[in-house]
Amino acid sequence: MNSTVVLTLILLGLMFGAGVTSSVWGFTIGREALKGTTQPDVRPSNNAGSGKQGSATSKDQVSILKEKDILKTVKARVEGRDPDKKTAGTNTKADKASPKPATAKKPAAANASAKFPLNSRDGGVTLEVSAASQRSNSMLLDVSMKNEGSQAVRFLYSFLNVTDNQGRALSATAEDLPAELPPNGQVYYGTVSIPTALLENAKEISLTLTDYPGQKLQLQISGIPVAK
Repeated sequence: MNSTVVLTLILLGLMFGAGVTSSVWGFTIGREALKGTTQPDVRPSNNAGSGKQGSATSKDQVSILKEKDILKTVKARVEGRDPDKKTAGTNTKADKASPKPATAKKPAAANASAKFPLNSRDGGVTLEVSAASQRSNSMLLDVSMKNEGSQAVRFLYSFLNVTDNQGRALSATAEDLPAELPPNGQVYYGTVSIPTALLENAKEISLTLTDYPGQKLQLQISGIPVAK
């Protein structure tokens, strides 16, 4: 045989043997490296039917609440009740049914209103305070005047003197009262406004009004309760 052909066959045999040897060696090394490694079982049936694995998985699961229970809980929170305690709802109903202590203040308000009307009369002229109320930042007095004398009487309401039970002079504004009171016995109505900021710690106030310019009349009303 030709020496070239023989050499070629020898080389091919060596290459084939080297390839087979490399394949077997690589397979063996890879198998040893993956020894003990198994594919995870992701089938839901296995987890549901297993023992410890199923219990461990169930701990990580999130419980799903019913929509009806969620609405009940939200409603209870809005009403200020604790949905986990039934007694809290009972106590809330009991609190609503129980009488409020504020009713004890009603007699005091009734006594204050019982003082009205308060009036003063001099020379046929009558000044009367029929009610007191608080509106916005002012205390309002419902005032009426009438003249049953024989002559008309003039008033300058900037001379209206208002003091509290502590002797402090208070600023007041008269509205809708006539500057001249005719002698016809007709009743004229108006209001006297006093800033509530000036009435701090005051319980009662007094009004004093005289005619202008003669200052012969002296109309004075005291003991007017301060509206709260």
